[in-house]
Amino acid sequence: MNVIHTTIEGVVILEPDLFGDERGYFFESFSQKRFDELVRPVRFVQDNESKSRFGVLRGLHFQKGTHAQSKLVRVVSGRVLDVAVDIRRGSPTFGQYVAVELTGDNHRQFFVPRGFAHGFSVLSEEAVFQYKCDNYYAPEAEGAVAWNDPAIGIDWRLAPKDVLLSPKDSAHPLLSEAPELFDYNTDYYA
Repeated sequence: MNVIHTTIEGVVILEPDLFGDERGYFFESFSQKRFDELVRPVRFVQDNESKSRFGVLRGLHFQKGTHAQSKLVRVVSGRVLDVAVDIRRGSPTFGQYVAVELTGDNHRQFFVPRGFAHGFSVLSEEAVFQYKCDNYYAPEAEGAVAWNDPAIGIDWRLAPKDVLLSPKDSAHPLLSEAPELFDYNTDYYA
């Protein structure tokens, strides 16, 4: 597995060692031991999967407080632009983001630590998206930031007319107005 460090500390892209021949391919999609050695010790407790069509934009979501989550995300089929936004007040990279294209062909994975908002846009006809979480989902701890906050300035690679949002995702606050974020000096992995 190759670990690609991004411009924001802790946010990494993982490329698996792919073994292929005329029959197809094989790769190890997750090894707890390798992940702990190469990224950081994280105990994943829940796996999720979604299927979405072209133009769907989900995000920018996070879980607050003791329900904060790290995510390890990947695309099984299709193509998405996956984004992590630093929402840790006091962080030198607060409000900055990392975006990576994940596809069923490139087999990349994206690690989004606690303290980050996460979202993705579907760039293919449809996409199947899987992710591991290190904490259980708690509806009462949902938090979010507006996907189109101009202060963040994400290029989702979709024309505005093609963006498909849930009613909830159309009404999130700007980062500057979000009531509950994270504190950079807090260790969310303890």
